[in-house]
Amino acid sequence: MKPLPTTPLVPAGQIVATPGALALLEQASKTPEQFLSRHLRGDWGDALGPDDNAENELSLKQGFRLFSVYTVRAAEKLWIITEAD
Repeated sequence: MKPLPTTPLVPAGQIVATPGALALLEQASKTPEQFLSRHLRGDWGDALGPDDNAENELSLKQGFRLFSVYTVRAAEKLWIITEAD
């Protein structure tokens, strides 16, 4: 895996979270910032396949939607989406 940049690749914009996502993070003793920082720096998570990773790389260049998926606990996943608008 290539090293992550130290600064974000995209602006965060407005940040919102579902109650379910916040509950999962709380139960796992994790913070939203831990995952948001990874997402904004180009770490798309551990649950995307090569096609989705390639799509994110193209989307990063073209200004399209980005998404990441992180395994937080066992089979429970956290999705982060940066909309193009």
